[in-house]
Amino acid sequence: MIRLQGVSKRYKGASTYAVRDLDLEVRPGEIFGFLGPNGAGKTTTIKMIVGLLKADQGKVLVNGHDLTLDPIAAKRSMGYVPDKPDLYPRLTGLEYLNLIGDVYGVDGPTRSKRLAHYLEMFQLTEAVGDLIQSFSRGMQQKLALTGALLHAPALFILDEPMVGLDPKSSHLFKEIMREHVKQGNTVFFSTHVLEVAEQLCNRVGIIKQGELIACGTMEELRTGRDRDGSSLEKLFLELTDEGGSYEE
Repeated sequence: MIRLQGVSKRYKGASTYAVRDLDLEVRPGEIFGFLGPNGAGKTTTIKMIVGLLKADQGKVLVNGHDLTLDPIAAKRSMGYVPDKPDLYPRLTGLEYLNLIGDVYGVDGPTRSKRLAHYLEMFQLTEAVGDLIQSFSRGMQQKLALTGALLHAPALFILDEPMVGLDPKSSHLFKEIMREHVKQGNTVFFSTHVLEVAEQLCNRVGIIKQGELIACGTMEELRTGRDRDGSSLEKLFLELTDEGGSYEE
């Protein structure tokens, strides 16, 4: 579903790479957690996958589409929610969602059914007619999530999706992710909440200083390191603090 081949990115004026020679594969039908300390390169990687940043070198493939050669086809197959949704404040919530539906070509009956489902789930039904500028941070996050799910994307990409969500909405959203992959789709998300990643993810990747230092299931990450029963938090701290590495 996602394949990164030798992907690197260095920002103008920076002495070091934000992401360096990154090889990564995210498979269909899995929830993949992308973890790392602040400044490790998580958001930069995600922005290259969704086409907001261009890699300096390497190849990004999404659902079999080369993001450089066929960006529209690649983007149509994904839904993306950034860590800080930048919505249109002078639109109402419903106007924003209809805009997203038009962009992705979601027909009227399908759109109405999905909107009713997600708006009720996120308790936005009454507020969706208000201007987005009146929404709280959590409400904007829920609106962005609804928009990203509206076209039922094969690939769901999220950067810190739990930020701003209340406990009930966080629980519902975790159920949405599970249901999404049950249908053969894929979820790729970054998070600092390691307990959530351990509960949800089929596999995780850990990035440090722009390089992938670990990738695999919990069992694979523990193998050969005398870490039987170790939590993801403990593994993460050992790997990122001590500079350990693991290859699947």
